[in-house]
Amino acid sequence: MPTARHSTEIDASPEQVISVVTDFGSYSDFLPEIESCEVLRQDGKQWDVAFTVKIVKRFRYTLRLSQTNENQIRWHMTDGAFKSNDGGWDIEPLDGGSRTRATYFIDLQVGMFVPSSLMRNAVNRSLPDTVMRFKAEVERRFPTT
Repeated sequence: MPTARHSTEIDASPEQVISVVTDFGSYSDFLPEIESCEVLRQDGKQWDVAFTVKIVKRFRYTLRLSQTNENQIRWHMTDGAFKSNDGGWDIEPLDGGSRTRATYFIDLQVGMFVPSSLMRNAVNRSLPDTVMRFKAEVERRFPTT
């Protein structure tokens, strides 16, 4: 069961980071592996989102994401191509709230036979890239002056 965690510091407020993390419809604009991302249901700070990703082959799955407090997003898979997909974002204000430390973590268990070392390597390689793409998107949307 590959588990991975990656953090980065972002030149934006926690609210700005959360606004990009929860803008699911824009994911395919800055995450090349996302073919589509559709919000199926939203109830306050909880979303059911259907993802189609292409990593070697196409995978479809649905996550239930919740903003558990102002600085946390958590998810778990409700349907899809994997045995489980759980994870989240921890958003920590820095410098009085003008900057943010964003930590992304995932615990992924595939349902098909894939050697765990291969899956762990794939997750550990792609996670930093994903976090850096979020950082770049937040800083593009909210440039510092």
